[in-house]
Amino acid sequence: MAKLRMNDEYRKKILNRYIEHAESEDTQEKQAYLDVKADIHDLYEDTFALAKEVVSRAYPQEDVETCRTLKKKYGTPLDVVAKDKCFYFSYAHEKNLDEDDYDNRDVSEHFDFGLYGSCNGGEYDSYDSGRKFAYALYRDELKAKDCNPDIYPQQAENQDNPHKTMCCEENDKALGYSNYNRYNSDRDNNIGITDSFDKQWYLDIIGTSHCRSRTIACTQAEFETFQMFKKKKAQLISAHANWVDTITAQKKAMAMGLKAYRYLTEGVELMNELGVECDEADLIKTNSSGLTIYNPQNLASMLKGMKNKTMTREQKIAERLKYDTVVVATDTSTSVN
Repeated sequence: MAKLRMNDEYRKKILNRYIEHAESEDTQEKQAYLDVKADIHDLYEDTFALAKEVVSRAYPQEDVETCRTLKKKYGTPLDVVAKDKCFYFSYAHEKNLDEDDYDNRDVSEHFDFGLYGSCNGGEYDSYDSGRKFAYALYRDELKAKDCNPDIYPQQAENQDNPHKTMCCEENDKALGYSNYNRYNSDRDNNIGITDSFDKQWYLDIIGTSHCRSRTIACTQAEFETFQMFKKKKAQLISAHANWVDTITAQKKAMAMGLKAYRYLTEGVELMNELGVECDEADLIKTNSSGLTIYNPQNLASMLKGMKNKTMTREQKIAERLKYDTVVVATDTSTSVN
């Protein structure tokens, strides 16, 4: 029997199957990512407990209740209590400074407990860092919704482009992030995962502008704990990128190697050498996404669908149910064999 020649369709099938294998494979880089990710919940719990203590010192609960009572009595002019999840913490510099050097007397920084909160130094530093953290933390959930949570590492060497923008928009939508009124976090339009995540980290603050404008005093040790919180979040971004980089490098090398192969048997041999089950018959039967389409039932259904396209809603539902039944039966038969 003549050897089957390699073509772009076979190359795509082999490459896609290998990437699935690479993502499921236990590697040092993947484990490092999973280890950091596993620590995030406790990191948030511990750091938020400290933030609650610091904020309560600045805005005692009895003062908050007094303000709420006055609002009920006098209305909107005294509406000064709101919930927030981002804060400016500050501590007094211990170094001897000139009397006129007021700018450097206090050290302050913005800290945001929201899912999309910055992992960098300031409130406006790299909005992308919040996205990177969210995508890394909820990678599995985004993959399950056919989104691409790895877009930032994959596009690290590229400038912003339509593909990257589209992927980010799809990710944000899947996570329920609206980016609406992000500076008054008690009034945002977030839903779903982002809303559920953010609502855990609100505290009562007295003030009237975003992040309630004023800084909240803390000790240097407390401030350094808040800074470590950001660093740990940044470590998740880095660990995620390192793992994805290894997969991207494998994908590039695999694609380059497959271009040199003339016959399908060479691709199958490569996959088997890499520990990935693969045979010619399987590759021939499936399309690039892995769906078996060339058996008689599926092919006939596909061909019938190319004509008489005007159908009622009930007919469309019936045809879809029939098709799904055939696919399930075929897949079950294949797995048994």
